[in-house]
Amino acid sequence: MITSSRVPGAVKHLVHLGSRSYGRLTSGSRMLPSFLIAGGQRCGTTSLYRALAAHPVVLKAVLHKGVHYFDTSYHRGLSWYRGHFPRHSAGHRVAERHGVPAQTFESSPYYLYHPRAAARIAADLPEVRLIVLVRDPVERAYSQHAHEVARRFEKEPSFARALALEPARLHREEERLADDPDYRSFSHQHHAYRARGEYARYLDAVAEHIPRERILVLESERFFTEPEPVYDRVLDFLELPHLERPAFEKHNARPRGAAMEDAVREDLTAHYAPHDRALAAWLGQTPVWRA
Repeated sequence: MITSSRVPGAVKHLVHLGSRSYGRLTSGSRMLPSFLIAGGQRCGTTSLYRALAAHPVVLKAVLHKGVHYFDTSYHRGLSWYRGHFPRHSAGHRVAERHGVPAQTFESSPYYLYHPRAAARIAADLPEVRLIVLVRDPVERAYSQHAHEVARRFEKEPSFARALALEPARLHREEERLADDPDYRSFSHQHHAYRARGEYARYLDAVAEHIPRERILVLESERFFTEPEPVYDRVLDFLELPHLERPAFEKHNARPRGAAMEDAVREDLTAHYAPHDRALAAWLGQTPVWRA
């Protein structure tokens, strides 16, 4: 058997291109997501995605865990989006086997942060439910910087200097994204280290379009230390049956060689204090990293 790791990148691209074209042609026979993992970045979304994808009643997106339709690909149209999901016939077989409707989903963490994404989601998926994972924002920012450096989206190897560059890089980018549906911002997507941890302001913006009762906010620290009760809470939120639990594993973890500078940690910890207090209203408790 040929594994995906041995298939050349160019071949993978052609396979995906052909699959998308076929998916678009058959979009009328395809499911749309009943829920999305909408964020946050570097907060364990891949691990939760894989745990939910293992549920017998859940069918994942066909090609990628993240379709990025509502943030960077909305111009492609809903037929293109539908083309990424299983056909209704597959959902019917699952429903017949388990006696409950099948669900499909995807995970695009940038949805939480893109200023147009929530309104687009509400328009195209009016009954959808959102799951958002949050994490100690200091550690999240540090992890994101390592991730962007490793992917060569960040050329500044110093976390402290990248933080110092952030205000200039993001100057008016959020406003431009909100004003122009065709505008894309590389820095807004890849260099917002400090801003991404201000979770409550993004959640409040999403709640202007999607009712709060259809948004579940979870701490990734609890998911990694106590995965079973967190997973069960997700199943209840999605109205999925409690069947055999999956193996819970961490994915996309990226170790850092050097420790964060004390001054940088203290500055970020102070910066996030009011944002963490606002987040407590969403969690119903003080965030675990502040408790």
